[in-house]
Amino acid sequence: MPETVETPLLRDRAFVLFLLARTVAVVGSAITTVALPLLVFQVTSSPLVTSLVTAMQVAPYLLFGLIAGAMADRLPRRRLMLGCQAVSAAALLSVPVASWIGQLTAPHAVVVAAVVATSFVWFDASSFGALPALVGRSRVVPANSMIWTVTTLAGLGGPVVGGALVATVGAAPALSFDAASYVVAGALLALIGRSFDAPDARTRSPETLRTGIREGLQFVRRQPVVRSLTLLGFGNSVTGGAVSALLVVFAVRDLGLSEQGSGIGVLVAVVAAGAFLAAVALRRLTDRVPIGWITIATLSTNPVALLLTAYAPSLPLAITPLLLWSFTSTLTILNGITARQLVTPLELQARVNTTARMLAWGGTPLGALAAGLLAEFTSARHAYAVMSSAVLISAILAWRSPLRARSFGVPAPALQSP
Repeated sequence: MPETVETPLLRDRAFVLFLLARTVAVVGSAITTVALPLLVFQVTSSPLVTSLVTAMQVAPYLLFGLIAGAMADRLPRRRLMLGCQAVSAAALLSVPVASWIGQLTAPHAVVVAAVVATSFVWFDASSFGALPALVGRSRVVPANSMIWTVTTLAGLGGPVVGGALVATVGAAPALSFDAASYVVAGALLALIGRSFDAPDARTRSPETLRTGIREGLQFVRRQPVVRSLTLLGFGNSVTGGAVSALLVVFAVRDLGLSEQGSGIGVLVAVVAAGAFLAAVALRRLTDRVPIGWITIATLSTNPVALLLTAYAPSLPLAITPLLLWSFTSTLTILNGITARQLVTPLELQARVNTTARMLAWGGTPLGALAAGLLAEFTSARHAYAVMSSAVLISAILAWRSPLRARSFGVPAPALQSP
């Protein structure tokens, strides 16, 4: 059973191990964020092919999100998460091995991105349900805030380390460090003595996979907070997919940074810094500002920040608007995740959160491929400008939606209660 609400999170051994596992994995993944797209761009020099890495990192959510969510509410979550860590480590390790024997190709790298992303779907589904089970619903907001703050802080250094590794050992060998991070993170999760499952997971009557999927879909459709934030998140994900897919291309071709990786690592670190600030701000904002108002503000600011980034003439002038873009994009996502975890029953956590994320993130591969195609014929700058229209549409719809009402969703003060 979760610890009582009075127990400080940092004195809760199960939570600390969970937090450490996430932190280690984030550092490794931040290295791959720099190394893998850069590797593909070095091999192909094609913005479109490079954008496939981002598309493949999200596309599995569209294919397997519903199934993974239902399975994560039925199967032992710890075993599922450990299996996913092992698969990801093996897939990433295949890249430096293939490079060492002279058999590495761009399709191989893209397939590895797809395999790691597919494993992440099941891991993410299990993680969504595991956190409330580990800490209790009353501590979901502070637990989420602490996890996002620490992991995004770790993510600040990860891209810089990734850039340095690429510059010293090469893009392919750098991925072995991410493979090792999955092994370490898995070991930390295995040390947690508390159950990752809902208290009544073993006593609930069995249900078919189809029934579990249907229950998740019905909850998302009928719950007004989850439905509204999920649909509006689609535009945010289209624009986010475009930015992520072309970040390396934008850095090299438009900002004039070196392909060797160090400068690109700094640019990725700026994105991580925006995410860190969003995680820090989340707790204070949700204490004082209604859920809907937060989303309206972030969606409205996001396209302006991206336009300023797109036409910045140099790296120093691109840093501030890119930081703002990352902050608003991440805060939109975190606000939606927290709201979902607060209003969703424990036994539905995995399937509801994966269903909502699948729908909200559905725009990421579309944005990535559309931006890559635009950049093939114009530039990353123009592609960014065009793709900012997706989140602008979400902002316009948000202003005309029930999110404007102070009473929308869970009132801000109530976010502290179970």
